Amino acid sequence: MHWQWVSNDDELSELLERAADAHSVMVDTEFMRRNTFFPQAALVQLCFAGSRVDAHTAWLLDPLTLRDVGLLAGLLARPGLLKVLHSASEDLEVFQRWPGALPEPLFDTQRAAGLLGIGFGMGYRNLVQTITGVDVPKGETRSDWLKRPLTGAQCEYAGLDVTCLLPVWTHLHEQCEMAGKLEWVLADSADAVASARATGGDYHLRIKGAWKLDRRQLAALAAICQWREETARTRDKPRGWIIDDKACLLIAQASPHSVPELESIADLPQPVVRRYGDALMSELNRIKDTPEDALPPPLPQPLTPAERNALKALKARARAIAEELQVVPEALLQARDYELLLREQSGNEQSIPSHWRGWRSDLVIAPLRRHLSGGL
Repeated sequence: MHWQWVSNDDELSELLERAADAHSVMVDTEFMRRNTFFPQAALVQLCFAGSRVDAHTAWLLDPLTLRDVGLLAGLLARPGLLKVLHSASEDLEVFQRWPGALPEPLFDTQRAAGLLGIGFGMGYRNLVQTITGVDVPKGETRSDWLKRPLTGAQCEYAGLDVTCLLPVWTHLHEQCEMAGKLEWVLADSADAVASARATGGDYHLRIKGAWKLDRRQLAALAAICQWREETARTRDKPRGWIIDDKACLLIAQASPHSVPELESIADLPQPVVRRYGDALMSELNRIKDTPEDALPPPLPQPLTPAERNALKALKARARAIAEELQVVPEALLQARDYELLLREQSGNEQSIPSHWRGWRSDLVIAPLRRHLSGGL
């Protein structure tokens, strides 16, 4: 393996022209997230397959000096070029920020490993070792990737991240085709891209204890969380630096009518009130004026003991399905999906997650619904 530094638009344009006939490109990023909301792109690594460009060369793109973001954005969005990444979720965040485009179509090797039954949530080094026997060094993992110039060791490490990905992808792609699972991987990878692109205002649903709130309190929590999200993005600071989850819940529960009442909430950090008191009261007052029929429904209560037993049986059935499909059980569904299925059976109205459609619809969701209905 050797690496080549790409630090200006002319070099990148020339590379992309030479790689125009590539059918696939291995992609990785290095980034920093020190006290910021958004990741800071520090390096983008590429390795092309099926082109005139040497497949053993890692191309290291410098986001700090490249100016024409349209060049990389065009590559990421090129329909006929498969983008291959491992555990792409953080990389997708990076690409949303710089260059402002997401990789499509995408093949996520971590998802492929799960759907092939190799392992769930496998780290890159572990997967490379399992498939190729190569031990990828990890000495530069915590390097300062924004510092320039990068050391030779950093560049070597970054280059191996994409050149070793090529044989891993080749093996997984072949196995997926043989097992009839290629479309599964592509569909799940596309779902990941769609999730990264979505900016839904449902962060409040992740806050522990939100189920205790009544409808107006829940609306207040949603408003506070949405305000926090917008503030964190505007200031480029972590959510918890604006206001933490516990404080969001405390404010929603108390639903104060004034800044002095806000100040009187026990356990609420006073710096939060001093800095954001007026903004928070503006959100709360807006919710107080919301008509009753426009408030959100309350969140479901925790599962009863009988429901927890039913959940265990449902997961056991899912494990049997996973064994039949030769899939790692955790790759079938997320933990919350089982509770959603259980509540659906109880007659609770809810939106259907996108990943329940496609290949999972007939092979996973339908038999689990039959199980809950008392069928086989």
